[in-house]
Amino acid sequence: MSHTLYPLRRQRLHRSELAVPASNIDMVVKAADSDADVVFLDLEDAVAPPEKEQARKNAVQLLNDIDWAAKGKTVSVRINGLDTHYMYRDVVDIMEQAGDRVHTLLVPKVGVPSDLYMVEAMVNQIEQGCGLKTRVGLEALIETALGMANVEAIAQFGGRLECLHFGVADYAASMRARTTNIGGLNPDYPGDQWHASITRMVVACRAYGLRAVDGPFGDFSDPEGYKAGARRAAALGCEGKWAIHPSQIALANEVFSPPESEVTKAHRIIEELKKAEAAGKGAASLDGKMIDAASEKMARNLIDVAEAIAAKG
Repeated sequence: MSHTLYPLRRQRLHRSELAVPASNIDMVVKAADSDADVVFLDLEDAVAPPEKEQARKNAVQLLNDIDWAAKGKTVSVRINGLDTHYMYRDVVDIMEQAGDRVHTLLVPKVGVPSDLYMVEAMVNQIEQGCGLKTRVGLEALIETALGMANVEAIAQFGGRLECLHFGVADYAASMRARTTNIGGLNPDYPGDQWHASITRMVVACRAYGLRAVDGPFGDFSDPEGYKAGARRAAALGCEGKWAIHPSQIALANEVFSPPESEVTKAHRIIEELKKAEAAGKGAASLDGKMIDAASEKMARNLIDVAEAIAAKG
């Protein structure tokens, strides 16, 4: 193991993340009572330019009026991009008027680490100026070719950054990739066309202590397609996936929750390795298979998620 280690910056239960336009108050209220682990109030792509200002006001109101923590939710706000004139007012109004109620700001289309530096500097100054005690985290959307080209440097940013998301829709547009459905697979490609990109993002996340979350699946009438995408993302190391429709929440929670049988086996692995250690051995066997220190790390990952789910329940 290298002497250089980056521990997880912030643990949050993040199996499902429901995207809700802040322009629609009723949808946000329903989202607060959903089973999603995380809800983000969208000020960006889901809100038309004429509605941006009102959506921002709605977000402030809803952050203050709803007790998100009591509902077991992490609540985030996706601000507008740094290439728009909406972004600075998003950060100022959300932080000044609801900075002690929001958990994270989701920064879209991050291309270089300095994009995060700008937002971080603003958040720092507002927290200090307003005397806010709650430390708001940052999350970054990797959804452009530039962002993926710089994903390792972005992950190393540090500061408030705690999570990277794979934004497949804008990423496909940036790459000029041929797609048939947001987040779906093109039958002309022999396999998963998003595999390499998600893997690269996940490696950057795990190297530098960040959570890794997969983005949207556009066809909410295709639950099996959604679950297949979620399973692929989970296999690569993502710990959750977006839901763009309430029907997708349960699907994400199902895929990213460890089955009871796996949790039971994880506890057995740890117990057998304890016995082996007491006997002066570095490895053991369970059900005819070798287990060792790496097996223990994987087991503890499962147990941590199971305990977080139990705590939420």
